[in-house]
Amino acid sequence: MNSWKVLVADDDPNVREIIRLYFEKQHISMIEAQDGEEALELVEKEAPDIVILDVMMPKMDGFEACRQILKRFDIPVIMLTAKREEFDRVLGLELGADDYVTKPFSPRELVARIKAIFRRMQRRKSPGEQDEPISITFEGLSISTERREVLAGEERIVLRPKEFDLLTHLARSPGTVYTREQLLEQVWGYEFIGDIRTVDVHVKKLREKLLPYRSECIHTVWGVGYKFEVQE
Repeated sequence: MNSWKVLVADDDPNVREIIRLYFEKQHISMIEAQDGEEALELVEKEAPDIVILDVMMPKMDGFEACRQILKRFDIPVIMLTAKREEFDRVLGLELGADDYVTKPFSPRELVARIKAIFRRMQRRKSPGEQDEPISITFEGLSISTERREVLAGEERIVLRPKEFDLLTHLARSPGTVYTREQLLEQVWGYEFIGDIRTVDVHVKKLREKLLPYRSECIHTVWGVGYKFEVQE
């Protein structure tokens, strides 16, 4: 039985009711917010396990709510976006959201995304296999899987949880080329369902954060995907 507490922020009461009814069947506790401002208040007051934010809301939209929440809390965020608005999806991911679901959607899909995020978080908390290195080190770059810390020289690089997971996954197998679909399945924890931009956006953010400290180490393999390679 699930014991999750999920905050759903959407100004459409019909959407919230549909989600609430399905959550009840899944034994998921739901907190409701009508706008971004209320969502921000409830995150602090109720300490939910995950936050679901609609993009278009009054007072404070989902983008600003996502930005404000992630400034203050380390909590997974899923964005609800319009089906054809690619800009909305990409911007949400760039702000640090973990995933997005496009409208119209089924509550079953939403719960599947939530479960995938929690499975990934659980794997992160579980003890690693015996042969899994605690530290991955290259010239000028050190990744501590135990402390979830990345150092470039003496500088600590602050990464979002998903960014760290992606970097670690690539760095464990230098030179190995991964397709975007493989990375979605292996890092995000769910099978490929149609939008590879999720991977592209996170690679872009990683490059931006790593580039000031060292030359590029995440390389694009055109027509295939990405690989991690450090020039020693």
